[in-house]
Amino acid sequence: MIEHNGRRYHCPVEVAMDTLSGKWKCLMLWHLNDGVKRYKELERIVPGVSQKMLSQQLKELERDGLITRKVYPEVPPRVEYALTELGKSAFPILSMMHHWATEKLELRQCEE
Repeated sequence: MIEHNGRRYHCPVEVAMDTLSGKWKCLMLWHLNDGVKRYKELERIVPGVSQKMLSQQLKELERDGLITRKVYPEVPPRVEYALTELGKSAFPILSMMHHWATEKLELRQCEE
């Protein structure tokens, strides 16, 4: 049995799946690999995500240590998101998923 972030798991793959699960998390991480993004940028480049889901999944990624959130004391407030070292370490997994999908499923390359 594995305990991580107050939850119990049976296998490390289960931990990884729980951390990266969610319809939009992998896409957010993929785009954050290009650099720091503001909330509205993420909303624009992750097609189909609602504001509620974007906020919720960003909070979960921050809670799990994959991204950082920096709020600037301005009016209106400026909020920026960036990958942590842990988040960057997930990029090879995302890159392999991207490669697998384009090679095996004959899909177009997504904008990088």
